[in-house]
Amino acid sequence: MTFHDRINFVSCNLRLYFFTILFSILSTISYSQNEAAIWYFGDHAGIDFDSGNPVPLLDGQIGTSEGCSSISDQNGDLLFYTDGVHVWNKNHTYMENGTELMGFWSASQSSLVVPNPLSNGLFYIFTVDGMENSLINGF
Repeated sequence: MTFHDRINFVSCNLRLYFFTILFSILSTISYSQNEAAIWYFGDHAGIDFDSGNPVPLLDGQIGTSEGCSSISDQNGDLLFYTDGVHVWNKNHTYMENGTELMGFWSASQSSLVVPNPLSNGLFYIFTVDGMENSLINGF
């Protein structure tokens, strides 16, 4: 490899690093955190962070002492929440196929909601069974 080739190689790598860092910064700045604006947990409790100040919510249907998940849209409007066994919509009623999930209400992280990056409005709910349930539904 000649000296000129080495300079081109280093220059190309520096451009790659620069654009990687620039992309990372821009994507962090442009990423909206409103998807986590509303939390439901515990004994019918919730918190709304949408206004910038936490506002207590007392209208949730969830009744769990441990794991739960909730997700909002990019505007901070609640979409649904779950305890790993049931899924409630923004109106606090069961969603279609939103009962008898394979999670366990007492698992420390009974559910995880993951948005499909290729489709707005499509989410995956991953559930975890609990030791108290002898892991009948898996782990």
